[in-house]
Amino acid sequence: MDQIEIRSCASIPEYEECVRVEHATWGEEITVPSPIFVVAHHTGGQVIGAFDQGKIIGFTLAIAGVRSGKPFLHSHMTAVMPEFRDRGVGRRLKLFQRQDALRRGIDLIEWTFDPLEFRNAHFNLMRLGAVARRYIPNCYGITASPLHAGLPTDRLVAEWWIDSARVKSILADDLTASTASAARIPLPANIGEMRKSDREAALRIQSEARERFTRLFAEGYVATAVELSDVTMDYVLEQKDAIAGLRLPEIKES
Repeated sequence: MDQIEIRSCASIPEYEECVRVEHATWGEEITVPSPIFVVAHHTGGQVIGAFDQGKIIGFTLAIAGVRSGKPFLHSHMTAVMPEFRDRGVGRRLKLFQRQDALRRGIDLIEWTFDPLEFRNAHFNLMRLGAVARRYIPNCYGITASPLHAGLPTDRLVAEWWIDSARVKSILADDLTASTASAARIPLPANIGEMRKSDREAALRIQSEARERFTRLFAEGYVATAVELSDVTMDYVLEQKDAIAGLRLPEIKES
């Protein structure tokens, strides 16, 4: 890991290498071309690469946005080559992204993630300190990617308030215990296999999760943690004003 360098990308050959990592991660059906990386670079976004001996083995791509007159970053993609996963590369990319945003006076980075993908949920909420209080049904439409198994692309929106006490605490590995009064959304721990073997059951579970997230979000709850057991993976949701180290503003769409 010591030889892996994290830095910004700024050339077309580097952007094309990022596309290569996209293809290895998601296939070619749902990837974006290198000109999008060019646009992000020249319009206030971010293209950050992880380099192993000069070769890109991971990247994160963010697009600049404005909401209620304040800038934020939408982190559209983060990917790492299979042979370099589970070695902390993704977290180092996100930490570099955070530092770059803070230097520019930006305190919010958002991205979407599949609520049925437990590894991503754990990474986003437990390792980075992001929270979620918006649910987008079928965000990207039904795609041809085998990764989506023909299901609607429902997504949670992660909000990463990068200068908050909550995020600083979690990045320092000082996890805050969930409150006793928190709500929970349990999902089967084997949903990953179920998506491949029993699409109808997975679709039913997704629909139930959609209804529960939508209802609890409307009641002021925010997803702040996940807890895994042998049988279920529970999303833990707290009331907006009860989250330790974080004061969330009202949601105002652009």
